[in-house]
This record gives sequence, structure tokens and C-alpha cells, in this order.
Amino acid sequence: MNFTMRRGSILTSSILSRTVAAASPTVHYRLLTTTTPTSNSNARRFWSSTGSARAVAGALASVAAVASLSYQEVHAKEPLPADLVPKEVVLYQYEACPFCNKVKAFLDYYDIPYKVIEVNPLSKKEIKWSDYKKVPILMVDGEQLVDSSAIIDKLSNKIIPQKKADSNMDDNEEKKWRGWVDNHLVHVLSPNIYRNTSEALESFDYITSNGNFSFTEKITVKYAGAAAMYFVSKKLKKKYNITDERASLYEAAETWMNALNGREFLGGSKPNLADLAVFGVLRPIRYLKSGRDMVENTRIGEWYTRMENTVGETSRLKA
Repeated sequence: MNFTMRRGSILTSSILSRTVAAASPTVHYRLLTTTTPTSNSNARRFWSSTGSARAVAGALASVAAVASLSYQEVHAKEPLPADLVPKEVVLYQYEACPFCNKVKAFLDYYDIPYKVIEVNPLSKKEIKWSDYKKVPILMVDGEQLVDSSAIIDKLSNKIIPQKKADSNMDDNEEKKWRGWVDNHLVHVLSPNIYRNTSEALESFDYITSNGNFSFTEKITVKYAGAAAMYFVSKKLKKKYNITDERASLYEAAETWMNALNGREFLGGSKPNLADLAVFGVLRPIRYLKSGRDMVENTRIGEWYTRMENTVGETSRLKA
């Protein structure tokens, strides 16, 4: 089953369950076993022939609507023609790295299959073969690409169909906001996720749970790393003139929403490279406390959800 059919089927099944459950408390109990069923007499009265017909009709109408919606959402993703897809792509990364996640957002959106090699940040033994000692490193058919923005530039020049000649204004806007991601947005993230000891520990719990660490390293890195980054974040605040961490994060989120100016994406009806860059760097923090606070206190939540739905399932290959 292809991705479109699979996602459509999941969404359709979900809405069918919810619709029938809403129509009948008894069926809701049987499907989810989380609510108390109505009495038998009430259930019998509810499930009269007229009630059943209405419930089924409502469910079918909802299924049809969602099937249509899910089809449109899934096809906002832009898989490439087979002849443009690289044969072998390997990403050397840290799971929580915003720049690595920026590259992954691009690969996922264009449905480019890739392998991941998680680099141990202490030994970096996985990239000892390279003169470049940072991540991300992307190997594309044997060619080494480095620096997240340069990686995306190189790949997009190869695989994205030639843009129209009249798109210079759009290109300039895209370039401006991609620069804003690299030069501003990423710098407000660390002071937020390491704002206090509890958030620093939460962040390092995520880092060690998803990173390439031995058991002993996990324990050491979680507590020592959290303590170290708590103090580093204070220096970053001073370096980037940040007085209030959350205020700076909220301001950045609102700045991005103002740039959209009512559009679904900066790219219009589809994400462009700036959309993917913002989404990528925010993805590691979205479900940390800082990310939850950002969504609750700014307008960025709806756009982020649209991006999640549009980028869809990862194209990362399972090991």
C-alpha cells in the first residue's frame, strides 16, 4: 500500500470511529472502553432504525469528507521523479541537532530515502574519516556535503524543477528568511531549552534517549551535560542580547507568522525552503516545555501542524 493510501486509510478509519462513537454512547464504549455505556433501555431507544440510519449516514458523509481532505493533504508533499532521486543518501547527525533536523525536513518533504548514522558527540568516531568534524554531514552517492544550508542548496539545485523566470521576488523572500533561521532563530533555542535546571534535564533526557551513547555515557552526559549547558545558555543570552528567553522565542515565532502574512506557507500553497528550515529547527523542541509554551503563547501552532501534515512520514530508512 503506498503512502497516500495508507495515510488516507488511517484518517478514514479514525474519523469513522469518532463519528460512530459520537452517534452512539454504547458503540463508543465498545470501541474505546473509556466511557460508561448508557443503560440497555436507553441504548435500545437510541438504536432505533431511524437512529441507526442517521448515524451511519453521518459516518459515511464524514468518511467521504475526510478521504477527500486526506488525499489533498498527502499530495501537498512533493515526491521526486524516480530519475532525480539519489541512489544512496547517508546522514551523519545528532538526533537533537536543529541543523540536522533542517536537512531531514528537506529530505522527508521531497521523499528522498536516507540512512542515518548517529554520531557520538563525545568520541565522534563515526566521522573520524572526514576532515569536517561537525554535523550534519550528508553523503550523496559518494559525495560529501557539509553545512545544512549548503547541503540544501546543492540538493535543491539538482532535484527541484527549474523555477519560473518571474519568481525572483519569491526567491529573494525565501533567501531572506532562510538567513533569518540561521542567523537568528537558532540562537534563541539553546537559551530556552536550557533556561533552568529542570528544562536542561528534560532536554538532555531527550538527547541521551535518542543519541548514540553507551549506558554509562547516558548517565554522565544527562547530568553533567545539563549542568554545563545551563551555564553555557547564560553566556549565549549575553552574546545574543537576550534578556528574557521566552519573550525572545515568542517574538521569533510571531515574526515568522507576520512574514506569512495570512498565507498557509511562506511558499504560498506549498512550503518553500524557508518553511522547511523553520519547521526543521523547531522540530527537536516542539514537544519540550519550551516548544509547548511557544505553541500555547503564539500563533505558530496552526502553521506547525500544517507543516507536520504536509511533510508527512519520514523517508528515513530503518536500520
